[in-house]
Amino acid sequence: MTRAMLQIDDVRVRIPVKGGRWVEAVGGVTLAVGSGEIVGLVGESGCGKSTLGGAVMGLLPSGSQLSGQVLLDGRDLRGLTAEEYRQVRGNDIALVSQDPSASLDPTFAVGAQVAEAIRNHRDISRRAAREQAVELLRAVGIPDPAARYSDPPHRFSGGMKQRVVIAAALANDPSVLIADEPTTALDVTIQAQILHLLRDLTVRTGTGVLLITHDLGVVAQVCDRIAVMYAGQVVEQGTVRDVFADPLHPYTRALLDSQPAAHHRSGDLPVILGQVPDLTHPPAGCRFAARCARVHDRCTTAPPVVETQGGGRVACWLHDALPPVAQEVS
Repeated sequence: MTRAMLQIDDVRVRIPVKGGRWVEAVGGVTLAVGSGEIVGLVGESGCGKSTLGGAVMGLLPSGSQLSGQVLLDGRDLRGLTAEEYRQVRGNDIALVSQDPSASLDPTFAVGAQVAEAIRNHRDISRRAAREQAVELLRAVGIPDPAARYSDPPHRFSGGMKQRVVIAAALANDPSVLIADEPTTALDVTIQAQILHLLRDLTVRTGTGVLLITHDLGVVAQVCDRIAVMYAGQVVEQGTVRDVFADPLHPYTRALLDSQPAAHHRSGDLPVILGQVPDLTHPPAGCRFAARCARVHDRCTTAPPVVETQGGGRVACWLHDALPPVAQEVS
């Protein structure tokens, strides 16, 4: 991995719910995003991916409790005031969400919205901001950006709107981009174009990207590394090549097995039986234990996080007891 632009160390997030209870939505996550790197944060809906993104962005629900460290280029973001965090957002770190229509003002020209993102953090003239906005729109693939500058969002397709949102997010050369399901609302062809755009931008700008997704196909297309999240915890992380070729955590393996593939064409896809644990009272041991086909007595206590040969990490008592993928298939 290149130099870490974003370092998340033992981050925990507790969110208040009715009845005076707390949900431990994120339970001690550690991961990093390097310069020019795309890290895929993958898991089922509700596993805490977006909450972790909110913790990084300083956008957690009111009353939430956050512990651990969130370091952006070595600077701890947890101690920032609301005003200091506002200056960081959009300048040093930026967010692209899954619904571009919700991210854009429907009554405001798209180019002016990109220019506003620039002027929010820089002391430059409107003319200079407009010129930079046009160049950003060109960089993300908006055809004839000078002519389209004054168009409102409704004149753009979903894919083009997402390109505009990405242009605004990149307006001030952020060190890190949090992309939260950025292609979910798009068709497959447009999805591929947006993913290619993200990959190209990281190469050209050196921006690190934390790509939050439930889609392993997206991770396979564009990510350098993957972190697999289950019930608020990262259970495995490593390079995409290593994790896809030989997943060491039973949940990662089950998740990969449940994806459509050639050897599943003639039958039903495997499913992961059971339910996610109640995170108002998370189990003391492995959070996947109740659904794991390989559960063992030791799984009632929290598993150690073990470094793997390829530089990854896995949290499982039985990580070295799983047979290789090829052996299981045969």
